[in-house]
Amino acid sequence: MIVCTVDRRQRLEFTPRESVFFHLRSGCLRAVLFALMWWILTDGAMDSWLVGTPVILFATVVSVVLLPPSSWSFLGVVQFVPFFLWRSLYGGVDVARRALHPRLPISPGLFDHRWRLPPGLPRVFMANIVSLLPGTLSAELGANCLQVHVLDERKNFLSELEKVEQRVAAMFDISLPPSRGGE
Repeated sequence: MIVCTVDRRQRLEFTPRESVFFHLRSGCLRAVLFALMWWILTDGAMDSWLVGTPVILFATVVSVVLLPPSSWSFLGVVQFVPFFLWRSLYGGVDVARRALHPRLPISPGLFDHRWRLPPGLPRVFMANIVSLLPGTLSAELGANCLQVHVLDERKNFLSELEKVEQRVAAMFDISLPPSRGGE
């Protein structure tokens, strides 16, 4: 645990100037969002700010330490929303259809999807989104791959996982290495 703290301090000591401004800008944005949440939760009561200001500052510092700022693409987020909504709806309908079908057309299995995304928030985000694909559920988030439980292993879901990975990469403004195809 101490090693992680030392590593984090060393990274901050040798952080380029642009990165420091990136962290400050992210911290300010988070502080504004936390202040807005506080204002909403307290119905704008002015006497609540005596307690609210230290809470907001503490929440901001903790959020920046636990979830360091990352790059986002506004266009990627805007394009992800309809993709997310459509896949959620389609996934729910597909699972319901299979569950209500008299022959219960499933052939469950586990599949390992090799990561192209870098470690951290993009991988965790993708693992959560994969559970919304038709007939898939993230089973284990590994260092090199994501283990996915599928309802029908006869179906080609590799292309679906690659689409999700590409959308997540676009959202985080990440360039992915080329697809490995059938690996």
